[in-house]
Amino acid sequence: MRCRLTAGQRHDAPQARPLLQGLAPARLIADRGYDSDPLVAELARRGTQAVIPPRRKRRHPRAFDAQRYAQRHPVERLFSRLKQFRRVATRYEKL
Repeated sequence: MRCRLTAGQRHDAPQARPLLQGLAPARLIADRGYDSDPLVAELARRGTQAVIPPRRKRRHPRAFDAQRYAQRHPVERLFSRLKQFRRVATRYEKL
């Protein structure tokens, strides 16, 4: 697992390429923020399965493996636990 911190206003999909440098994963499991035709095409070119649900407003939704997508849950739980620590939670000090 790799992570990259960016400003909240930045799109997710462009961050995928730097995160994938030097890796050859069998699959990439990501949320809807990573659903972009260029990224999915890049993953296919690399031989990586894109396990990314399509954005809701997509005219032609592509299929994805919902069972594999469920594997994101433990990672999301980890982030939830990390946010319980005050310094990690965004905007905590502004309250």
